[in-house]
Amino acid sequence: MINILPIPNTVSLVAGSSEGETPLNAFDGALLKAGIGNVNLLKISSIMPPKAELVPLPKLPMGALVPTAYGCIISDNPGELIAAAVSIAIPKDEELCGLIMEYSGKCSKREAEERVREMAKIGFEMRGWEIKKIESISVEHEVEKIGCAFAAAALWYK
Repeated sequence: MINILPIPNTVSLVAGSSEGETPLNAFDGALLKAGIGNVNLLKISSIMPPKAELVPLPKLPMGALVPTAYGCIISDNPGELIAAAVSIAIPKDEELCGLIMEYSGKCSKREAEERVREMAKIGFEMRGWEIKKIESISVEHEVEKIGCAFAAAALWYK
């Protein structure tokens, strides 16, 4: 098998929200609050490598390339409630991959988190696999001027 990049063996769930003067500044602020504002995110689809360990986010080197599955929403509608959530479904069979599901929308963090957890269950049902556990994280933000809600699964190499 040929790998262009090493397969990540560690995953961290992070979330943050922020106001900003521009949509990009709101996004940047949310990344900073989530702890991944000084790295380069590589957006990935929703697969957690087999046997990857779920751990708290360590201090990552500035400028690092970090594979990330994320949900993000930016709004400039004052008073609007926005939310983002990510879940990871871990299989009973450790040889199988896990599933990362992400969502963002105009809703509460509870609603966003319920949605990603349900999507993870459906993904496992589609594969005929059994779930060992589901972990999730979510954040909500009431927009003042320009707001962003961001939740992610960051994959990295120990």
